[in-house]
Amino acid sequence: MKCLVTGGSGFIGSNLALELEKNGHEVTIADNLLTGNKKNLNGFNGKFIELDVSKQFDLNENGLNERFDAIFHEAAITDPRYPNDKETYNKNVQGFYNIIKFAQKNNAKLIYASTASLYGNGNVPMKENQKKELLSSYAKSKLEMDKIASQLFRKMHIVGLRYFNVFGPREKYKGRAASMVYHLARQIKDEKNPRIFKFGEQKRDHIYVKDVIDATIKALHAKKSCIVNVGTGIATTFNDLVKALNKELGKNLEMEYVDMPYEPKTYQNNTQAHTSKAEQLLGFKSKYSLKDGIKDYISWLNSVRWYDE
Repeated sequence: MKCLVTGGSGFIGSNLALELEKNGHEVTIADNLLTGNKKNLNGFNGKFIELDVSKQFDLNENGLNERFDAIFHEAAITDPRYPNDKETYNKNVQGFYNIIKFAQKNNAKLIYASTASLYGNGNVPMKENQKKELLSSYAKSKLEMDKIASQLFRKMHIVGLRYFNVFGPREKYKGRAASMVYHLARQIKDEKNPRIFKFGEQKRDHIYVKDVIDATIKALHAKKSCIVNVGTGIATTFNDLVKALNKELGKNLEMEYVDMPYEPKTYQNNTQAHTSKAEQLLGFKSKYSLKDGIKDYISWLNSVRWYDE
């Protein structure tokens, strides 16, 4: 199968591209390297095209002149605190329009990244059809993408994946938008007291990237076009996350509680996925517990010397 991965040098995109290639597929990556990094692609043997899919209205004329069976759209401005709200919204939505047009020309299946951010501080566990609470331009752009996709359910194979709080290998280059698992692990590894917002009772549905890649590939064979949550269904406090990281890293560092620097109305306090729809339509259920994911991740970080730092 010939696959295109947009944003393929980013966190999820690079893990996806490498796994697809490992499974015997022919993979092309399109990425403008805004937040991605080619260092994430060590061992990748496919084609790389430097391309901003939000700018090129006819992608066939701008480097993507092959036909693809499947398109995985991971490219986006993903930092919810990116300084230009208008740019975030416009680039994410326009890029999606361009990719849809390209997928339709190719008669390709389209799998794209949505987000749990659009649930805001809504009820938990968060269900796909519940009322949305948009705390950022990023969330607004993803909800608009979901609305566009839902209008195409009868016309093409299109699946939106509302990723919850993903962590794992190759996320370093996301910078501040990398997971709390990564940031806290780095602090503990460096013998620094892990810093969390007062008083550490905020919760996250942390899902390991290997599970996310499994769900993303399974979406190719979804029973029908749909938009589903991709999470574990389990929420963990930051206090408990620090305890798990301390244990795995062989440390016993005390938490340092700091004031919340953000306006309360812009911060998501709790995330937890309702997972039955993904189980039903994708046949996906997470395999990694938080403990197992952290263990696997720390092993990987050690193998790359914490990114050679």
